[in-house]
Amino acid sequence: MYFQAVLSSDGPPSFVRLLADPVRWRLARELAGSDRRVRELVAALEQPQNLVSYHLRQLRAAGLVTARRSSYDGRDSYYHLDLARCADAWAEAGAALHPALGSPARRRPARARVLFLCTGNSGRSPLAEALLRHRSRGAVEVASAGSHPKPLHPNAVRVAAEYGITLEHEPTHLDSVRHKRFDWVVSLCDRVREVRPEFPGRPVTIHWSLPDPAREPDPAGDTLPAFQRTAAELDTRIRFLPLSLATEAEESRS
Repeated sequence: MYFQAVLSSDGPPSFVRLLADPVRWRLARELAGSDRRVRELVAALEQPQNLVSYHLRQLRAAGLVTARRSSYDGRDSYYHLDLARCADAWAEAGAALHPALGSPARRRPARARVLFLCTGNSGRSPLAEALLRHRSRGAVEVASAGSHPKPLHPNAVRVAAEYGITLEHEPTHLDSVRHKRFDWVVSLCDRVREVRPEFPGRPVTIHWSLPDPAREPDPAGDTLPAFQRTAAELDTRIRFLPLSLATEAEESRS
C-alpha cells in the first residue's frame, strides 16, 4: 500500500518522518544504489539483523521497498527501492513546504561508460542497453554482455519497438568485455552477479534483481507480457541512472 506523502499542516509529511529515522535513511541510501540481500544490508549498516528486518518491513509497508526471490538461490531475497515512488513522495513533501519546491530541475547526464550484464544477453541486458542509449540521447556510452550468450529474443525486439527503438544486437560474451574499462557495471540477474568478474579501473558495480522474462510465460504460453513488465521496470530504473551518473561524475571532479 502506498501512503500519502502530504498530511495536515500539524506535522511533516509521512515520507519525511519515515526517512528521518537514521537506520531507515541508511537502508534507503544503500538500496538506492543497488538491490541488496538482508545479510548485505546487515553488513553495510553494522546493525543486528532483527533491527534491519524491522525497518525493512516499515519501508515495505510504506510501498517504498519491494522484495523478490533470488533466481540464483530461491531461499534468498533481494530488496529494491522504488525510486519513482520516492521521487513522487519527495516532490510532494517539498510542495508541502513550498509550492516551488515540488518540481526540482533534473541534471543532464554526464558522459559515462555503462555495461549491462545478464546471463543470455538476449533480453534484459540488450533492452537495458537500448533504453539507456535512447533516454540519454547518446550522452552515455553503453554496452551489454552475457555469461552464456544466445540469440536476441524476438519479444525483446517487439518490446523495444513499443518505446520507439529499433533493437539490433549481436550477443556478446562476458569474456570479450572483461578487460575493458567502464564507469558503471550493472548486473541484471542473480546468476550473472555470482560470476561477474573484476573490471579494470574499479567501476561502480550495482545489481538489479530481475527475473528472466523468457522463463515467465502467461497461461497461454506467451512471454510478451513478461518482456513488457521487464522493459517497464528497466525504463523506470534507467530514468534515475543518468542522475546517478551525473552525481558520480561531479563528485569525482570535486
